[in-house]
Amino acid sequence: MAYNFLLEILKTTLQKNKIEKLASIASEEAFSVQELINLTFHQDEQIGFRAAWILENIYTLYPERFLPAAECFLIRFPQQNNLSARRHYSKILALMTGRRASPELKKALADYDTAILVEVVFSWLIDTKVPVAVKSHCLNILANLTERHSWIKEELIQTMGFLVDKQSIAFYAKVKQIRKQLRIFSI
Repeated sequence: MAYNFLLEILKTTLQKNKIEKLASIASEEAFSVQELINLTFHQDEQIGFRAAWILENIYTLYPERFLPAAECFLIRFPQQNNLSARRHYSKILALMTGRRASPELKKALADYDTAILVEVVFSWLIDTKVPVAVKSHCLNILANLTERHSWIKEELIQTMGFLVDKQSIAFYAKVKQIRKQLRIFSI
């Protein structure tokens, strides 16, 4: 599938089943995952959002296709300014940093300077314009990275304490979950 053909598809409204079908096509090497990552930065935010949605589905359904582009994803992560695409980017990174990530993805992450990601994720977490779903994934990312950067834990605890009363009840529930993960039980 050529870049221009993919771009034309992304200009149309897509349903979940179509997104999954496009992820399936990508798993057959019909188009480059790196090209898809580039499309997540398209000037048309809807195109960027749809491309990020497909990217998330490639990660979850066909991780072996995502793996060669993992470094590209990590490098581009801090540059993502499309709030809708950030939802998918933050979910992918939350999964990459989680315990269930494949050994190959963990290695890709280990070879990358995650301090850059931590800085970006903290900035997204405190940004009032960032949707709560993105913030929820940010909490997961930071909690997952506490093993690699011990200083995150204290900063995350303070940030959650500051934000918990300013966000939705769903955010409050996520904070409880993260505190449990970090083994901190008071809110």
